[in-house]
Amino acid sequence: MTRSYGTRPANASLRAVGAVALVLALSGGVWLASHASSAEAAHRIPPPALDVPAGSATREVAVLAGGCFWGVQGVFQHVKGVSDAVSGYDGGGATTAHYEMTSHGDTGHAESVEITFDPRVISYGRLLQIFFSVAHDPTELDRQGPDFGTQYRSAIFPQDEQQARVAEAYIAQLDNAHAFDRKIVTSIEPGHVFYRAEDYHQDFLARNPTYPYIVINDLPKIEDLKRLYPDGYRADAALVSAQRS
Repeated sequence: MTRSYGTRPANASLRAVGAVALVLALSGGVWLASHASSAEAAHRIPPPALDVPAGSATREVAVLAGGCFWGVQGVFQHVKGVSDAVSGYDGGGATTAHYEMTSHGDTGHAESVEITFDPRVISYGRLLQIFFSVAHDPTELDRQGPDFGTQYRSAIFPQDEQQARVAEAYIAQLDNAHAFDRKIVTSIEPGHVFYRAEDYHQDFLARNPTYPYIVINDLPKIEDLKRLYPDGYRADAALVSAQRS
C-alpha cells in the first residue's frame, strides 16, 4: 500500500500531518492540475433504466465503496432522503475490520459507507447515480486519487438480490452508453457484513473542512453534488454525531 501527499493519519494527530501534507500539496503542481481536471470532469449521467421500486418501507440501507470513506460519507450526508451515512469497512472479516489492519490492503476490506435512506424520497438507483457521477471515479481500479490499494476499490455491497440486479444493470447501461471515457471497474460484492469504522473517522469532512486532504480531494465533490443535483442537495449534513447524541 502506497500513498502520496494525500496520506491520511491513523490516529488523531492531524495537525502535524496536515502541515506536512499542505507543503507537499503546494509543491505537487502537476498532480494537482491533473486532479483538478478530473474533478471538473464530474458530469451528470443518465439515471438507471432499472431501479428498485418504492414500496411501503420508510428505511433502506445501501453500502458503497469509492476510495477514502471521508469523501464518500461527506457526499451522501448532503443528499436529501439520507438519514445516516456511516464510514466503515466491508468485504472482509470482523477481526480485521480496523483501520490499522485494513490500511495494508490485504484484509479484503474496502473503505465503505453504509447509507440509510428513505426510499420514498430517494431511490437506490438515484443513490447509484450520485455514487458514479459525483462521489468517486468508477473507472479507477483499486485506487482513488492519491490513495491506492484494494481497500480503496470501487465496490457495491448489495443488501439483497434486487439491489444486485439494479447495480449490475446500471453498470452495463453506463458502459453501453459510453458514459465514461473508460470502462467501469466497480465490483459487485454481495454477502458481506459492514463494520463501523473508528469514531475519529466519522463526520471527518464536516469536522475538518480545512484539512488539506479534504480541501483538495473531497470538498469539490460536495460542490459537484450541489451543481449537478441541486434538487437532491441538502445544506445541513446528516451527521453521525447528531444521530448518536
